[in-house]
Amino acid sequence: MKIHIKNGRIVDPANGMDAVQDLYIVAGKIVALGQAPADFVANKTIDASGLVVAPGLVDLSARLREPGFEYKATLESELQAAMRGGVTSLVCPPDTDPVLDESGLVEMLKQRARTQNKAHVYPLGALTVGLKGEALTEMAALTEAGCIGFSQAESVIQDTNVLQRALQYAGTFGYTVWLRPQDAFIGKGGVAHSGPLASRLGLSGVPVMAETIALHTLFELMRATDAKVHLCRISSAAGLELVRQAKKQGLSLTCDVGAHHVHMTDADIGFFDPNARLTPPLRSQRDRDAIRLALQDGTIDAICSDHTPVDDDEKLLPFAEASPGATGLELLLSLSLKWAEESRGEVTLSQAISRITHDAARVTGLPCGQLGIGRVADICLFDPAQRWTVEAKNLVSQGKHTPFLGYELPGVVKATIVAGHVAFDALH
Repeated sequence: MKIHIKNGRIVDPANGMDAVQDLYIVAGKIVALGQAPADFVANKTIDASGLVVAPGLVDLSARLREPGFEYKATLESELQAAMRGGVTSLVCPPDTDPVLDESGLVEMLKQRARTQNKAHVYPLGALTVGLKGEALTEMAALTEAGCIGFSQAESVIQDTNVLQRALQYAGTFGYTVWLRPQDAFIGKGGVAHSGPLASRLGLSGVPVMAETIALHTLFELMRATDAKVHLCRISSAAGLELVRQAKKQGLSLTCDVGAHHVHMTDADIGFFDPNARLTPPLRSQRDRDAIRLALQDGTIDAICSDHTPVDDDEKLLPFAEASPGATGLELLLSLSLKWAEESRGEVTLSQAISRITHDAARVTGLPCGQLGIGRVADICLFDPAQRWTVEAKNLVSQGKHTPFLGYELPGVVKATIVAGHVAFDALH
């Protein structure tokens, strides 16, 4: 298949490109920019006038709910949502049922995803068997099966000896450990950010020190083991300051933030809105402002959707009883553009796109997130000027719950190309 994308504004942060020019695809790869290669005859021509042609988005946390939770979502529904959101590569945590702690399960998930012919799916293997925090998994076998790193998802390893052994083993073989910093006991059972609002609403709190204590411990273990760690969904100003210092000290460290936390605060819980029940909880405005600053200065490497589809039975409950999580695959691009839009010129379009393409790809070590010649043609075409209103009925994901329902957001995806195959097309 030969595709000619013409008249689009190519924004490729990895290669410092932001210019209107044509792009040419042959056999799933980008073969030329600007001038057509010799003897090129397109099977398909896409007129991208007025559109941005960007690398396909790379999402560092998207729960696809398979295997085990098909009543919440299916691979088919969520990969279709990824296409609608321009996400061509996504990382899925291991907290499925059964847990991704055996190579056969990983191979089965990869095979199921391949048959969909949509986004590239990169699983994280469980760091410990059953995510129980006791015995280490067979990391070498899981890596061979297709895992790009190892995670505990939302389960905390209580025994620091086990965590140290895991980091030692991962460090020896160059594997990346993906952890969300959360103390096992402080804030356990909490549902909202510890502060005046939670007290007023009578909600149990999760204090910021639940994050910072875990970070202090983790950084000490990293110094002892030389392990490579990716921090998932940092949520606080104090936590970010520790990350900033650790990076300056040369620890092998990257981190991401959930798109919800770039915009919302605990005040968005309003009158107990269960759609705003998230993990980690939405924090104070001071924390939200620190997150935006850390995204700008590179302390936070990437924005992820933290896509966690939840069904009505588990969401339409009193706030404290509702399952945490929100749909995000279809919102990732728009929420990143909204961050740039609200920065009053301090964040460029290219910087915003970088945090969800090239920078996110760098975290994974995968050769995606850019439009260089010879690269796999994973491409997102979107209209930056068009706006859309978030409504449950318009979301393709099986999870219809998000705290952004009713919001008007910038950026509408018009086409998504995966490995040279047009997987979503709203241009006609």
